[in-house]
Amino acid sequence: MSDRHLYGMVFLPFAFGHFLQCLLRNVNATLAPQLMAALALTPGQLGLLTSVYFFSFALVQLPVGMALDRWGPARVQWPMLLLAVLAALGFAGGQQFSQLLAARALLGFGLGGCFMAALKAFSLWVEPARLPSLQGYLVAVGGLGAASATLPVRWLLHYAGWRGVFIGLAVLVLAGALLLRWRAPRVAVDEGAPASSAALRLVLQDASFRQVLRLLLVPHMVYFGVQGLWLGRWLSDAGHYPEVQVGYLLYLSMAAIIIGAILMGRLTQWAARRGVAMLRIAACGVALFLLVQLAMLCRWSPAFPVLAVLFTLTGTATGMDYTMLAQNMPASLSARAVTLLNLLIFMGAFAVQAGFGLVVALWPSEGQQPPVQAYQAAYGLLIMLQLPGLLRYLWPQLSGRMGLRPATSLSTPR
Repeated sequence: MSDRHLYGMVFLPFAFGHFLQCLLRNVNATLAPQLMAALALTPGQLGLLTSVYFFSFALVQLPVGMALDRWGPARVQWPMLLLAVLAALGFAGGQQFSQLLAARALLGFGLGGCFMAALKAFSLWVEPARLPSLQGYLVAVGGLGAASATLPVRWLLHYAGWRGVFIGLAVLVLAGALLLRWRAPRVAVDEGAPASSAALRLVLQDASFRQVLRLLLVPHMVYFGVQGLWLGRWLSDAGHYPEVQVGYLLYLSMAAIIIGAILMGRLTQWAARRGVAMLRIAACGVALFLLVQLAMLCRWSPAFPVLAVLFTLTGTATGMDYTMLAQNMPASLSARAVTLLNLLIFMGAFAVQAGFGLVVALWPSEGQQPPVQAYQAAYGLLIMLQLPGLLRYLWPQLSGRMGLRPATSLSTPR
């Protein structure tokens, strides 16, 4: 396939879907003040309203994975986007917390296949050597969607309000569905795909899948759970930045995803040519990600803007789990492996985002804002959850060097 057809018929339609998914996943971080004012939400309710997207997104992963392997990405994805159109319109028209909660959950169902459909399409139409860079570009497009959920949305709020913003988003999602329907290539039905239970057993028994989970699963949960809502609230409540400046800082931090994704794609290709295992690079990225969170916990106020950007920049390393699975899993299992990973990530992100709000709500508010100690407690808890995976990766190598026992490296290239 020529580059013109690759980007015009494969990359563009599926990347636009991922763009929309990231935009809608993160938009509540910008709309949080308006939603809290309109519905008189507590921090716990705001966390639930935003995080229910992750919960419904996770529930749809395994069915979507089986459907993608069975019928191909184009046939599966565009009808799901039509469901997301209805969800966005329902959110725009919701008058009560329960109605918005149901619409947000439906939105997660409709957008639940965007990223996996893109990865499946790439695995079908792109040669393996080009996968890491193309997946890096895909994540960068998602970063552009996340960035679009900040300053551009805040600008639209002045003219349309948060309900008008969601009507406009519904129109964009409809355009994405039509683009997939008429532009993306179709593939033949895969009659030889393993049955669902057998396929899941094969995925769970795969050593590379288990290695990826041990190191990257919890950091990826934290990355999604915090960036989609609490990064902005942390800047506002702990950093005492006005909402206009919070929007600008969120824009910069989400834009950093683009840079991080492209850098990770290039670094992955560079490492592969030199025989450096991707898992080792991912471990370095997780270590940097944890250091940034530790600095956020320590609350050095002048560094808040830099830390917000570094959080999303270093957090892109957690997305290497998708690339590693795409390269190591058989083609007939690739979509189910990625969707099983997504199921775990988004269930965890739901718990992180909702749980973060519950922890913050344990402290009495100072005026209308939770105290700094509430955010310190939440970040401290998240760091404690992520440390064991990194230490488990490092221990065999460190103990081998110290002569405690022979090292059994988890980072040996496959």
